[in-house]
Amino acid sequence: MTEIVAAVLWRRLDTEGHDACALQRVAEGWRLDGQAVFDHDGKTCRLSYSVECDDGWRTRGATVHGAVGLDRVTLDIGPGSGEWLLNGEPQPAARGCVDLDLGFTPATNLVAIRRLAPKQDEDTPAPAAYLAFPELRLERLEQIYRRKGPSTLGYSAPAYDYEDVLEVDRHGFVTQYPGLWTGRVSSRDE
Repeated sequence: MTEIVAAVLWRRLDTEGHDACALQRVAEGWRLDGQAVFDHDGKTCRLSYSVECDDGWRTRGATVHGAVGLDRVTLDIGPGSGEWLLNGEPQPAARGCVDLDLGFTPATNLVAIRRLAPKQDEDTPAPAAYLAFPELRLERLEQIYRRKGPSTLGYSAPAYDYEDVLEVDRHGFVTQYPGLWTGRVSSRDE
């Protein structure tokens, strides 16, 4: 059983680019499938991604394929026994994280938002195994979400000196990521 629940099309605000992603209900839980196409320092980037989560929105694994400029990218990411693995290699910097955040797309914010369900005016820490871009290495990213309203979340990532209010749709997709992304979601019940 695979059912597409919602799809989103984002436009980058800080450079040329787009990202399209589908949220799918699968037999084992949830899947995000997408493709980001964008410019990074004059290099054409084309990255397809798939993120698998269980019913409780815990990340089970991910793949990223494509190219950054003329360099091919093939990544297999998954939680191992006690730490994350990147192409089979342990990534101790991301140890202890439940969520995966792919640094080139806003798609994976949905996973933490759905799993943690941030409460109104209450800080919700959301450390993630972060795939830094363009380095393509896993590190720990400290993040905090705070529900501001039915469709808004305060968000901060101190390592990147980023703090702003995100707009989200009812599925958890970020639709306004100030300075970085703007998006439109479609779903079956619209």
